[in-house]
Amino acid sequence: MALMSEALTQTLIPLAALIGILFALIQWYLLSKVKVASGEEFKNGYKDQLIEEDEQEQGVDSVEVVKKCAEIQNAISVGATSFLFTQYKYLGVFMAAFSVVIFLFLGSVKGFSTKSESCIYNKGNMCKPALANAIFSTIAFLLGALTSVLSGFLGMKIATYANARTTLEARKGIDKAFKIALRSGAVMGFLLAASGLLVLYITINFFKQYYDDDWEGLYESITGYGLGGSSMALFGRVGGGIYTKAAEVGADLVGKVEQNIPEDDPRNPAVIADNVGDNVGDIAGMGSDLFGSYAESSCAALFVSSISSFGFKLEYSAMSYPLLVSAMGIFVCMVTTLIATDLSEVKNVSEIEPSLKRQLLISTILMTMGTGLVTFISLPLEFTLYDNETDKIVQSWHLFFCVSIGLWAGLVIGYTTEYYTSNAFSPVQDVADACRTGAATNVIFGLALGYKSVIVPIFFHCCCYIC
Repeated sequence: MALMSEALTQTLIPLAALIGILFALIQWYLLSKVKVASGEEFKNGYKDQLIEEDEQEQGVDSVEVVKKCAEIQNAISVGATSFLFTQYKYLGVFMAAFSVVIFLFLGSVKGFSTKSESCIYNKGNMCKPALANAIFSTIAFLLGALTSVLSGFLGMKIATYANARTTLEARKGIDKAFKIALRSGAVMGFLLAASGLLVLYITINFFKQYYDDDWEGLYESITGYGLGGSSMALFGRVGGGIYTKAAEVGADLVGKVEQNIPEDDPRNPAVIADNVGDNVGDIAGMGSDLFGSYAESSCAALFVSSISSFGFKLEYSAMSYPLLVSAMGIFVCMVTTLIATDLSEVKNVSEIEPSLKRQLLISTILMTMGTGLVTFISLPLEFTLYDNETDKIVQSWHLFFCVSIGLWAGLVIGYTTEYYTSNAFSPVQDVADACRTGAATNVIFGLALGYKSVIVPIFFHCCCYIC
């Protein structure tokens, strides 16, 4: 039997989500305190919200730099917001149309009034009609899609809000800029993870009012939540990516080649468009993509838990193991964020990458310990996974081992990626040296290095699959 009671589980999961949202708001507040609004008007009509009194005391040149930075920030923010709203109009049409498709296909496969074949425990009257599964799966899809869109939009807004502040803080020191950038990333990360966990928890409890003890049918309908998140991520990544590449090519061809304007010069309108695309594709799209991955993995794990012995025995804490792991992740990330922003200092540019690597290592170690704790208190020592042909006896430490392997594999893959892509290490330096002898050697060496760089990630992916 698990040591954690249902009441404690019901409290811990939403509490972790709410604390994560509160922590994100605190980080945003600290970010907003970096600059104080002066109320002065721009010549082009924009209000200056980035000028501090000490900036104004430094003279006209300093104030003009801040004004120009804020003006560029405003142009990028307005452009990114306009792009997203236009994109979301088409996504709204897709969401509505695909919702109808999901409802019709799920409901009509075996007939709307028939019982679902998902009940493999011979639950009899507990099984719900296919119509109910179609309705609730469609609702879950819409909730996942809306949460994914919200995650991407909030990420884009905080990025455009923080970029000028990070730039201006960099004039005061690397450490200040690093902490501002880290706090802005924390706002997006915590809002994404915490809101996703909270919406999923509320959705499960809402659906439970109908499904009662049919946890398998409930978690089967919840899988629409992950599908909705992934669908929105697809459009966000592809739409923003195409836009930003088109703008970047235009900026390079017209600005650098024809007009001899330096790269990323704000005098080139295409550069602003390029930055708009970066915010839409690399931030809003990435936010939706991260949410989609989180929602899919959580929903899949929840469904697997429902076809286990503790799903049959209605052990709520054990079935909520994936959500408890996510809740523990929020607490662990809070600790690592505070270590980076309040307990450590980055004195120069060369210390940025080592600092980020330390955060990855610290979070992996703490998360491994937290996963062990969650596994011990929420899962029985032994349980059974059922399928249509065979039953599999599983020890609780098997799950802990699988999660830990995934954690450490992610760490190793991250370190490997940095080694092959950072200019601080020999692979990138060797590619640069290959450019000296011509394009042919550069292409050949770069292609060979690319093949070599995926060996370690593939090996660890195989290890995770075997586990």
